[in-house]
Amino acid sequence: MIGELNIRQLAEEREESLSPRAVKSKSSQGRLKPEEPCPVRTAFQHDRDRIIHSKSFRRLKHKTQVFIAPLGDHYVTRLTHTLEVAQIARTIARALNLNEDLTEAIALGHDLGHTPFGHVGEEVLDELYNEGFSHNEQSLRVVDSLENNGQGLNLTWEVRDGIKNHSKTKEDIQGEGGGEANTFEGAVVKISDSVAYINHDIDDAIRAGMITEGDLPVLAIAKLGNTHSRRINTMVCDIIEHSWAVREDSTENPAITMSPEILEATNNLRNFLFERVYNIRSAQEESERAREIVRSLYKYFNEHEDRMPPEYSFYKDKLERRVVDYIAGMTDLYAMRMAEEISPAQAKPEKKSPKKEPKDNPPPEVQSPTMF
Repeated sequence: MIGELNIRQLAEEREESLSPRAVKSKSSQGRLKPEEPCPVRTAFQHDRDRIIHSKSFRRLKHKTQVFIAPLGDHYVTRLTHTLEVAQIARTIARALNLNEDLTEAIALGHDLGHTPFGHVGEEVLDELYNEGFSHNEQSLRVVDSLENNGQGLNLTWEVRDGIKNHSKTKEDIQGEGGGEANTFEGAVVKISDSVAYINHDIDDAIRAGMITEGDLPVLAIAKLGNTHSRRINTMVCDIIEHSWAVREDSTENPAITMSPEILEATNNLRNFLFERVYNIRSAQEESERAREIVRSLYKYFNEHEDRMPPEYSFYKDKLERRVVDYIAGMTDLYAMRMAEEISPAQAKPEKKSPKKEPKDNPPPEVQSPTMF
């Protein structure tokens, strides 16, 4: 309580004006561990803040989106991608009268478990670890078990569900498979993720000289727009127009969706990126080196458990699981420096400085309590 006024309760009362299909904070299915509610913030606002103040969130600024440890200042990182997803998702949620706080919390936490070197790192860990690896499941593990000195962030069920079920298939941004969120806010984040990366990856590919504006598929561009902002605007407005909130009395099954026409154009643009950017990047020498770094780290720490940070000896999980957690939490640069320490052959040819203990980017396992 703050005096005689509970600000959180006032915020919860304001949520009653949201769509009947929105999730209200006071109707949350709760947390893994019971705790006293914050007197100022709703449950979903509290989740958002815990995510933002986590170590995993901070490390996203040094994790690859598509281009590994790029030298340019304007390439997208996993952090800037996350912020773009949150912005797009909040815009859609507000227009559809959904819960913006829940939407934002899911968006900010959806990639916390992503590996160094983007999907290249994810693919390697999935190959090496006998139980398989996916970044969405790892993101859930981060917020449930790894953050806050192994205590987790104790997030609400709705945020955890959205984080776990944000992934999509490679063929269709709305195709079945990859998980279905159990809230409309989670569905908004899932489609916003695609809107964000399709558009910023085009910009990065052009910046890297892999494609030009003229290479983009003509029919898709004619439908979506010939600039970054126009394409995002077209997609977002189409989602708002064709989703359920504008037809509250409709008897149709509600869904967060695009029109068939815009969905087809968006998938065509996505397929173009796989053919001309993602698949090519995956085959380049830089990506193969990233694979070798992840493989060498995995092999080394499975054979030298004593070189793991001491925090990892506290976990009950098997060694392989703890090694996966350690590697998945690394940033690109930290993984490269660590690989250089354990095997100088992994070093960049031009790097001649003596090996030093990495200090400016501490290991991901070193956590301070962050239950803000």
